[in-house]
Amino acid sequence: MSARPAESIDTSKIVGHFINGTEVADANRPEPITNPATGEVTRHVAMAAKETVEEAIAAAEAAFPEWRNTPAMKRARIMFRFKQLLEEHADEVVAAITNEHGKVLDDAMGEFLRGVEVVEYACGIPDMLKGEFSKNVGPKIDSWSEFQPLGVVAGITPFNFPAMVPMWMYPMAIACGNTFVLKPSEKDPSAPMLCARLLKEAGLPDGVFNLVNGDKEAVDALLNDARVQAVSFVGSTPIAEYIYSTGTANGKRVQALGGAKNHAVVMPDADIDNAVSALMGAAYGSCGERCMAISVAVCVGDQTADDVVGKFKEAVADMSVGNGIDTSNDMGPLVTKAHFDKVRSYVDLGVEEGANLVIDGRDLVVDGHEDGFFLGPCLFDHVTRDMRIYNEEIFGPVLCVVRAESEEDAMRLIDEHEYGNGTCIFTRDGEAARYFADNIKVGMVGVNVPLPVPVAYHSFGGWKRSLFGDLYAYGPDSVRFYTRRKTITQRWPSGGVREKAQFTFPSNQ
Repeated sequence: MSARPAESIDTSKIVGHFINGTEVADANRPEPITNPATGEVTRHVAMAAKETVEEAIAAAEAAFPEWRNTPAMKRARIMFRFKQLLEEHADEVVAAITNEHGKVLDDAMGEFLRGVEVVEYACGIPDMLKGEFSKNVGPKIDSWSEFQPLGVVAGITPFNFPAMVPMWMYPMAIACGNTFVLKPSEKDPSAPMLCARLLKEAGLPDGVFNLVNGDKEAVDALLNDARVQAVSFVGSTPIAEYIYSTGTANGKRVQALGGAKNHAVVMPDADIDNAVSALMGAAYGSCGERCMAISVAVCVGDQTADDVVGKFKEAVADMSVGNGIDTSNDMGPLVTKAHFDKVRSYVDLGVEEGANLVIDGRDLVVDGHEDGFFLGPCLFDHVTRDMRIYNEEIFGPVLCVVRAESEEDAMRLIDEHEYGNGTCIFTRDGEAARYFADNIKVGMVGVNVPLPVPVAYHSFGGWKRSLFGDLYAYGPDSVRFYTRRKTITQRWPSGGVREKAQFTFPSNQ
């Protein structure tokens, strides 16, 4: 969908930027924002020029010296106030998510609250920033370590969680004493802009948090600017790899979370009814647009697979698909027409590759929303490892059933896949579950839990090509990522004492 000339667009309906505590109007290269349930263009969003990004970085750089020296407790109190304001304005933020992303309101609220939990975690930053102290490491010599902020840091976030994923980043980055520039997805920019306003209302000093909307031009400006010390990213693996390679080549600290192909192993002894119920939400919730969505069910044994497929057919028949503002619906639309076309093409491809399309959602039409980007739940059986629908991330409501002969065979499939974000196993066998959790080469593992997303006080991240960088998102790893350790060794000699030069390496021996 091409953008209309700026002069033909109502400039009052263009989402601009948030720089140095002020919303900045901008009509540069406006791109449409679409309500995916109706197909209607509701607003436009400005694509920041390089100069606009540099203005945001300059504001963050100017705010850093005073903010880094603000006591951690004062920074925490702003986070407390921000959390309170988020809860007071929850319905407003959630409505913005649904209107621009399409997910059902209840699902949007779930996303939002998981983000708020990270803000809540950030309120404890004074304790997390405490260093280590050792007295008398040598004669009257003390040594200690402390965690110092990096400076200006940036976050680049995806469309599928417009509120939660940014909140994985900036609350902890800011609480640690950094200043922040956020580049959210241009597909659904309103929720992060609302949060920016609430940060200012919470008392955050101008320039500490800045937001620029944009595309690759904005991303490259952040990656190539020497003033940006670190970059956090969540998105597809090809872009994650680009972010990581470009950012690190420019001397930045980078964590880049990429794509996924999350497998659920269903053992013969599993409670099939419970497993299917759990997998329904994991596969089709948020229309499959989750990096932790279950997109492959590996069924051990043909009977297990037949039972799973049969119960899926029954369960999908009862699913309701429609506008996300109606909470009676289980699933909403895909985010854009382009993404709808991409996911549908994968379903077409699976048929061509010879997989058995047991449930076909391609012809779904939602009454009253004929122009919406709706794709019904799809289920493939007899999918094999050589098929593209198995190997590639589809990011839509498409579940592939792969048949395996044993737990070891299922684990081999998972371990050999390029992605290693999340996985789970459904079983009543504790030994099998323990073996799976201990040995699987995946970063986040669920046992009878389909979406093993860690809570705010643990950290989120995958293995293999699902993560580029050494540290996970949020939780304890976020403190390590957004700070540098400095170790200080100190002695105060007695007045008037002069020591002769020492040419040997000092030790306590």
